[in-house]
Amino acid sequence: MGGLQRFEHKLEQAISGVFARTFRSAVQPVEIAAALQRELDNKAQVLSRERRLVPNAFTVELAQSDLERLAPYDSALATELTQQLQEHANLQAYVFPGQIKIAFEPAEDLGTGRFRVLSKAEAAVSGHARYSTRQRTRAILEVNGSRHPLQPPGLVVGRGSEADLRINDPGVSRRHAEFLVTTQTVATGAPGDGPLHIEVHDMGSTNGITVDGHKVSRAALRDGSRVQVGHTSLVVRLLEEEIV
Repeated sequence: MGGLQRFEHKLEQAISGVFARTFRSAVQPVEIAAALQRELDNKAQVLSRERRLVPNAFTVELAQSDLERLAPYDSALATELTQQLQEHANLQAYVFPGQIKIAFEPAEDLGTGRFRVLSKAEAAVSGHARYSTRQRTRAILEVNGSRHPLQPPGLVVGRGSEADLRINDPGVSRRHAEFLVTTQTVATGAPGDGPLHIEVHDMGSTNGITVDGHKVSRAALRDGSRVQVGHTSLVVRLLEEEIV
């Protein structure tokens, strides 16, 4: 029994065949599974002789009618699809940069029985603070849906365990970039009350950094600045005032 046949059999067991009967005249779960596997095969990027990076975040777009049929079973289907993708990845020596995520969304341009798969590599992100938790958070970095405080003196982004903000992205060096945060002095002389100044510096990384699409070695940042490291984007968000 092939991988997709085993998937279909497992899915029918998991939800007592109700889903398969519901979708008999519409999108079939095995078709979605096959499309997700093709997405891995088509998007695989060589990391080494024996390892290839593949996307781990997927959006399956369907017609509204199919999405409504899917709604009662989407959790069970997502679980089985995730297991199927992991098995396929193991066989092909594929590497996911983070946890597999599968979401189902409507698309107005699709008719019943039609669907498409969108994917991206979304690195796992973890961080530990090197600043006082008593400091007021006035800026953050948004990375793959997570938010990380950006406070003086700043933080180092990289793939290594010594980085303050660790990104599991093979395109990111162990110590890739440093975000420097300073507070400018105001007339009152009160510490921490002046406007923030934020810069990013490349730390001699292999692939460099870009800011808003331009490759740089260092740059001042403002609210909304997008810093690209490897395959991952980090967006600066100011919570109170603009950078000067």
